[in-house]
Amino acid sequence: MGSQSDPHAFAFSAAELEFLAEDETVEIVPNMRLEPLHLISGDFGPFRPQIATQVPLWLAVALKKRGKCTIRPPEWMSVEKLTQVLEAERDSEKFQSLPFHYVEISRLLFDHAREDIPDIYMVRSLIEDIKDVRFHKIGTGLEIISKEVTYALRLKNLSAMEANIVRPFVTQALQTFHKLNTSEAIPESGSIPSRQRQPVNQRDKRVLKGR
Repeated sequence: MGSQSDPHAFAFSAAELEFLAEDETVEIVPNMRLEPLHLISGDFGPFRPQIATQVPLWLAVALKKRGKCTIRPPEWMSVEKLTQVLEAERDSEKFQSLPFHYVEISRLLFDHAREDIPDIYMVRSLIEDIKDVRFHKIGTGLEIISKEVTYALRLKNLSAMEANIVRPFVTQALQTFHKLNTSEAIPESGSIPSRQRQPVNQRDKRVLKGR
């Protein structure tokens, strides 16, 4: 693990981001009967055949692997919604609103529930296109702040993966700007003006008398 002064020490790995994304809820349609599950993260169920219910993504994947349910993709993963997002990303300098873990959620569903995703190849292609457009915006933004003195930066609607990529660079850049500003505020030793001797008023001189 890196030191706290190392910006990369605060970056997450892809596996860690995926682990965090597994707490997001998704809708499943069980094909079995099961009483409610009382978990640390909450109570889920009861589970009844063909009755949709909300569960954490990790539980949905676990049930899916055992053939106990199908997973309904989130609404934002439809071709229609993704097409709208892609067009808006291209037409605007701002980042469009997407789930914070949209990259990790889509990857998990592609890996474990591909047969439950309508038009999966189109959905995958649209998500990749959206990622490319957003990365281009990020690159443009980083190029701008690298040329200007910046003390704070606000990037709205970044996803977890995008923020994870940007964080080390931005942290290092802001630290550098802060150090440069601090060094400019402190004058060099050679430029510190010396104390000038104050002229002495002749009347204030003390007359020394000889013995």
